Amino acid sequence: MSKFGLFLLLTLTSTLCFSQQITCSPADKQAVENKLIAIDGLLEKDFGKTLVAIGKTFMDTPYVAKTLEIGDTETLVINLQGLDCTTYVENVLAFGLILKNGESSFDDFTETLESVRYKDGELDGYASRLHYFSEWIANNEKKGLLKDITAEIGGKQITKPINFMSTHRDLYPFLKDDKNFEKVKASENYLNNRPICILAQDEIAANEHLIQTGDIIALTTAINGLDITHTGIATREKDGRIHLLHASTGSMKVEVSKKPLAEYLKKIKKNTGIMVARPTN
Repeated sequence: MSKFGLFLLLTLTSTLCFSQQITCSPADKQAVENKLIAIDGLLEKDFGKTLVAIGKTFMDTPYVAKTLEIGDTETLVINLQGLDCTTYVENVLAFGLILKNGESSFDDFTETLESVRYKDGELDGYASRLHYFSEWIANNEKKGLLKDITAEIGGKQITKPINFMSTHRDLYPFLKDDKNFEKVKASENYLNNRPICILAQDEIAANEHLIQTGDIIALTTAINGLDITHTGIATREKDGRIHLLHASTGSMKVEVSKKPLAEYLKKIKKNTGIMVARPTN
């Protein structure tokens, strides 16, 4: 980045909101403002349909991993130009919420994104980010933003040790800091003391009619220490089947899965099923 670009970034970061630590380039601020214009008029009574309409405005946006791992201190990263599966879902939900609440400013967006991305809605260091997606679901349910409906559609409870981050510390630069490491381990201990509900892969097709457009789909896994490997948004397409609207690691862009969800999952190694969370209307 040029010195002038860095100056603009630092100026933007320091002047937008004194209560937030924000990392956002001028291009990304403009992208947010453009998106606010693009989604105007997409609000429907069915909030799930609103989310899918918003989600489809991101079609073909490049998949980019680790966009939140910036610098030495956790900040609220605003980046619409490259999304991973989680930041895609977070951004779509944040835009949906401000549309539902009749808000329209950049500050409205950053405040809402912070409320979705962080534990209890507050950025307080690296460990406050909801790294494990089962905890993301549980904490956003606690905030009243969604409901875990996996049990209602045929899911069964399981218990599983969750410790992937602490047992793969070298993969996470922020975990070089011992305080961050201990706080993440504390989050893992919390997850290890509560079951999660999973709709098994071989039961999805039979229960697909219970999944609605706009439901958040989280892919569960047999990988040791990990709860979720991927996430996206359910969309019932013209074939009448539920497909996955997501930032795909296959095509490396935001897309709707060509195959229905039940068939799409069969090609994913170590997938065990899904969790399903329904955003509140």
